[in-house]
Amino acid sequence: MAKHKGRGWHSKLLAAGLGVTALAAATSVWTAQADPAGGRQPQAQAAAPETPAKVSAEIAHASDRGDRGVNITIDDGPDPAWTPQVLQLLKDNGVKATFCMVGTQAKAYPDLVKKVVAGGHRLCDHTVSHDTTMDTKSEAYQSQQILDAERMITEASGGVRPAYYRAPGGAFTPYSRQLAASRGMRPLGWNVDTKDFEHPGADTMVETVKTEISNGPTILFHDAGGERSQTLEALREVLPWLKEQGYTFGFPVR
Repeated sequence: MAKHKGRGWHSKLLAAGLGVTALAAATSVWTAQADPAGGRQPQAQAAAPETPAKVSAEIAHASDRGDRGVNITIDDGPDPAWTPQVLQLLKDNGVKATFCMVGTQAKAYPDLVKKVVAGGHRLCDHTVSHDTTMDTKSEAYQSQQILDAERMITEASGGVRPAYYRAPGGAFTPYSRQLAASRGMRPLGWNVDTKDFEHPGADTMVETVKTEISNGPTILFHDAGGERSQTLEALREVLPWLKEQGYTFGFPVR
């Protein structure tokens, strides 16, 4: 998968996330190794004490609605300016989507995370700080990015776990895929990249969907990381068009 580059917003997230990760690493990442007799209070267990069922570690692209299913995925939020508008647009069209959330954003805007869940949408772990180079980093670093974000999103949602894991910029590794799957989060790819983060214009984004939907059902949009009016405009046209073509909206397979 092509990696997304040149987004200064993600550099700020990485700086913030590294601070969060460093503070949380000793407790939230390796809680399974804590000695109960030592009296430690692991944060991750407080948020979700149950053991999640492992899912496939293969990167998912297919839709649970079959060959004519489409998966709308929304990345990098939540964002107070754009996520509410995306949610309203999805509601107006009767569409459920998968929101791939950055941990620091979820922690900052828990009310928006809860609104996403209340709307019937699914959550996806998009790491703590959206580091598109994490596939070059150590396994310990990958663990911190994935597991700390899982905890932050779960806490912000009020206890609803992410169902998927999407590596920033597609920076998956065999280790990160297996780790996410062991936590019940199916690795999630995409088939159609609208490149809305580059602001190519709504018409270009719509044309990308129309010409590339034959590549597969999972479409990538963003609700954070910059001005998203073009994304909203494209969604207003794309969602009805997909319905007219006989597609139905579902979730990625797990």
